[in-house]
Amino acid sequence: MRLSRIALLLVVGLVPSLGWAATTPTASSRQRPGALKKEITRMITVDYLLFLPAGYEEQKEKRWPLILFLHGAGERGDDLEKVKKHGPPKLVEQKPDFPFIVVSPQCPESQYWIPDVLIALLDEIQKEYRVDPRRVYLTGLSMGGYGAWQMAAEHPGRFAAIAPICGGGRRIMALPLRNMPVWAFHGAKDPVVPPAESEEMIDALKRSGNRDVKLTVYPEAGHDCWTETYRNPELYEWFLAHERPNPAKPAE
Repeated sequence: MRLSRIALLLVVGLVPSLGWAATTPTASSRQRPGALKKEITRMITVDYLLFLPAGYEEQKEKRWPLILFLHGAGERGDDLEKVKKHGPPKLVEQKPDFPFIVVSPQCPESQYWIPDVLIALLDEIQKEYRVDPRRVYLTGLSMGGYGAWQMAAEHPGRFAAIAPICGGGRRIMALPLRNMPVWAFHGAKDPVVPPAESEEMIDALKRSGNRDVKLTVYPEAGHDCWTETYRNPELYEWFLAHERPNPAKPAE
């Protein structure tokens, strides 16, 4: 698994209050004609783990499914080893034949997931690696579960299916997600994020007309319901059963 860093150019107006490492245009660039684009952009540095499945290098013609994984609040910081503590980046350490490209960014300390930063990262990954754009999936736990709901609602055309774990969102998100396959997970005894957070989102999706949604509640689980979820092969089979017929294209 590769430990990677990438610099992403984003529009400042879309990324308020950034905690990611950033640079801004110089005074001299503001004085030059045609420098308007530089005035409204910022360079963001993102650290992430990248897993390429066994056979990726040899099978040059194959396009691979991809999972974007968003960690929880406890894994924030500048040590990528922390990101391997839970979820797919932990799983692939023991399963080199895991059949997905896995991208696991790290959120800076005291910050939260910003969908536009993550989409810019996903754009770059899809340009650099042989990703099947019809089979891009999103999952996250706790803070990452909230991030997955928000990111999918803001960019529904980019994902074939999502699996938010012990997260939540606003019921208004159901409208852009009315065609999104969703499998949510929660522990019935979660003392950190109430199960009602997931229940309300699933209920809102069903009311919007979405029929490809389900919620698994573990009766005896607390906040950590992700360990059982991510070790269940049915989750990955469910991902692969979904494809987007007309996926949105990465930004040029």
